[in-house]
Amino acid sequence: MLDIKFVREHPDAVDESCASRQNAHWDRERFFDLDEERRSVIVEVEKLQAERNAISKQVGQLMREGKRDEAESAKAQVSANKSRIAGLEERRGVVEKELLDLLSAIPNIPDSSVPYGKDDSDNPEVRAWGEPRRFGFDPKAHWDLGPATGMIDFDRGVKLAGSRFYLLGGMGARMERALINFFIDMHVRAGFKEWWPPVITNYDSLFGTGQLPKFDEDLFHVSGGMYLIPTAEVMLTNIHRDETLDASQLPLLYTAFTPCFREEAGSAGRDTRGIIRVHEFDKVEMVKFAKPEDSMSQLESMVAEAELCLKTLGLPYHVVTLCTGDIGFSACKCYDIEVWLPSYNSYKEISSCSNCGDFQARRANIKYRDPSEFKGARYVHTLNGSGLAVGRTMAAIMENCQNADGSITVPEALVPYMGGVDVIRPGA
Repeated sequence: MLDIKFVREHPDAVDESCASRQNAHWDRERFFDLDEERRSVIVEVEKLQAERNAISKQVGQLMREGKRDEAESAKAQVSANKSRIAGLEERRGVVEKELLDLLSAIPNIPDSSVPYGKDDSDNPEVRAWGEPRRFGFDPKAHWDLGPATGMIDFDRGVKLAGSRFYLLGGMGARMERALINFFIDMHVRAGFKEWWPPVITNYDSLFGTGQLPKFDEDLFHVSGGMYLIPTAEVMLTNIHRDETLDASQLPLLYTAFTPCFREEAGSAGRDTRGIIRVHEFDKVEMVKFAKPEDSMSQLESMVAEAELCLKTLGLPYHVVTLCTGDIGFSACKCYDIEVWLPSYNSYKEISSCSNCGDFQARRANIKYRDPSEFKGARYVHTLNGSGLAVGRTMAAIMENCQNADGSITVPEALVPYMGGVDVIRPGA
């Protein structure tokens, strides 16, 4: 969430930011009406409180002087002031709630280094690694390789849960587990602390990271006003909600594996085949808490960490910077890492690494103290990134590492996690 003072003093910057994001907007006129009313109410309440306190002090003196009628009149005035204050405080609550709703719907302001663009077609490539493989045979898509090897059963997945669900079996299940452990081990060796969070969360956690209230339709609701998490970012970031950290603790590096659940509202017709866009998938997430002056360098190192996972598996990829028209709601800068998928003859996103600045920290009230640098407490910067999306990684391995006989060569780094299995054959 943006700082209300910043919005008040720089409304043109908010206008420009929303315009650059293409579909974003905010009610500037309503914001200033609400802000002015809120401040007027506060001034009036403070004035009435001062009058009440002054009159209350007079009551005792009047009673001692035997001026009972004047004392009773003063008491009546104090009571009237209390009633007026209560009414104003109630109105203030209504105004502040509407103001919060308005502010919470405004997206983060892109960093000055973020390129302008309308959509993902305007995302510039930063770098590429590996050469897309040239096959000496007609390669198959993972949605054909999966059933042929017994790794993926689409029909039974639909039978068990519905469309956009799938069932892993045999070497598919084993590879899913292997990739999760491989990614976690990579991150732990790099200094990340591993967590094992719940997969059901509350409104406050989703508000803190920016999913609510704007993206309610993308979430799976469960009983009691709870939700299934769309990503471990929600849980890892909110570990420190309403806390003040010490500067000496920063940066904090967290990682976790969780299933992720997304309604994929509005995505009808997109990537409907295979396991690229589904309702439930596994992902290993990275989250960082950093000082503001360090957050951009921490973003670069997070991207490098996700890239290392792909390099170690030998999967070709490239990195793009998300333009203003494609960047996420909470991010001020974001890189997507896209892995090469032969079935698409193009790159598909496998990791998204974002610096959210103090946008999430303000929503979740996460601050830090550094007495040697400043008084009081300031908001930390939060970052998050996929390290990596497990299902998409499996699809990339199946397609890039397939052989003419329909078998799949397991990347060397993954063989120990697969119990020594180095080749998955049809019918396995």
